[in-house]
Order: sequence, then structure tokens, then C-alpha cells
Amino acid sequence: MSRILVLHGPNLDLLGRREPEIYGHTTLADIDARLKELAAADGHELETLQSNAEHVLVERLQQLLETPVDFLIINPAAFSHTSIALRDVLTATRVPFIEVHVSNILAREAFRRHSYLSELATGVICGCGAAGYEYAYRAALSKLGA
Repeated sequence: MSRILVLHGPNLDLLGRREPEIYGHTTLADIDARLKELAAADGHELETLQSNAEHVLVERLQQLLETPVDFLIINPAAFSHTSIALRDVLTATRVPFIEVHVSNILAREAFRRHSYLSELATGVICGCGAAGYEYAYRAALSKLGA
């Protein structure tokens, strides 16, 4: 049994309502429910957390130093482009992770094309909509040999 943590950054609680032409109609609750369903069926433990506050995400990641997980899936959202704090804690925890973005950040505004986290990530999935989370989950299991 593997332990997987899924972190969602700011404004992802608005999925399904925020700019559906970019982000689609699937809600964060739908995404989390699907991931938990997959993990339960596969015999893995999966925890999810969404926060609009950078420090909450940083503090949850710091907890991995005491209580590690096997893999992390993170959609840092706008923090991708601004958060050296998230980068630093990801470096400190050394937990392998996949960075997910619902939209194709490379096809959007110039300021969205750079992520402080991508070069640390095992993989990056962007532009696949809500399905990107499921792809990341499957890729995480593959990386874990599960």
C-alpha cells in the first residue's frame, strides 16, 4: 500500500465555476472523489488538501519530514509562478512529485509559463483538464512500481 498526498493551491476550490472555458466544469470535489475512488480500488491511501494560503501548504509539506508519504501530486496553481517557499520545502522533503495544471500554462500569459517547481518534479502534466489528476495518479503508481 502506497501513501499519496494530493495538494491543490489557490482558487482551485472554484473549479467548475471559475472560467469554465479554461478550467472546465468539473469541481474540485469531483476530482478528489475520483482520486479517492481510484486509490481505494487499488488498495492505496490517498489524502487531499486544498488551501488558498501558501503557509498552509508549506506547513503540510513540512509534516512530511516526520510522517512521509510515498508520492505527492501537487497543483500549486498561481503559487507555481511565485512561491520560492514551496520550492524550498519540496527540496527539503525530497518526496517525489508530479506537478499538475488543469490548463495548458505554456499556452497562456507569459507570466504563467514559468514554474518554480517544474524542474524539481518527476513529471509535469498540463492542459489535460481535470483528467490530468488521474493521469498523475497513474504515473505516480507507475513510478512507485505499484
